[in-house]
Amino acid sequence: MLKMHGITKVYRTSDIQTTALNNINLEVNRGEFIAIMGPSGCGKSTLLNIIGMLDNPSKGEYIFNGEDIAAYNESRLCDIRKQNIGFIFQSFNLIDELSVYQNIELALLYHDIPSKDRKKRVEAVMDRVGIAHRAKHMPSQLSGGQQQRVAVARAVVGDQPLILADEPTGNLDSAHGQEVMEMLQRLNDEGTTIIMVTHSQSHADYAKRTVNLFDGSIVTQSRRVEQVVPEQKTSAM
Repeated sequence: MLKMHGITKVYRTSDIQTTALNNINLEVNRGEFIAIMGPSGCGKSTLLNIIGMLDNPSKGEYIFNGEDIAAYNESRLCDIRKQNIGFIFQSFNLIDELSVYQNIELALLYHDIPSKDRKKRVEAVMDRVGIAHRAKHMPSQLSGGQQQRVAVARAVVGDQPLILADEPTGNLDSAHGQEVMEMLQRLNDEGTTIIMVTHSQSHADYAKRTVNLFDGSIVTQSRRVEQVVPEQKTSAM
């Protein structure tokens, strides 16, 4: 799905230069669930923003679906992003004046989708994340966990193959955080590729691979080891 080689991001002011990412090499295959971890300020969100085409690298190669997009202009990146990527943020980013249904539908208004088809998609995704009974409610009438369910629904209603989640449980208590993680795991089981930034090791354990950053560099990568339960043998009668 995507390959990064030598990705570096440098921020410059008149008297200081800060390297946020340093020579990042990363490959993500379709269907993966990846957690990005590391201390605050290590470059996690910067990396996620570059993956999501919300920021450009200072140098390096970024191949997305076979295209080197590192030097693409904003208009071209916007088209690719709209077709391929859904975003989930820590702060939900719902529009207070719109209902649950309208917040989710908003993601489809940027596509040339007829009203009848939009209705089918929104209703289907609300059922999928368990929020259909709140369709007419406003964000202020929802719990934090319910608001994040709406945010997840908005991210996936367009059937984008890649979801980028930046601390999706950061504003939730442990119970609602676990609900969101289980929802992301189900989406991944259904084929959606997920890249998630998190500080929580227990939430990173839902991922199939963990990428650890430190001072803007990838220091370790590890894959989840599935536990195999040995088959019980029955004694012969």
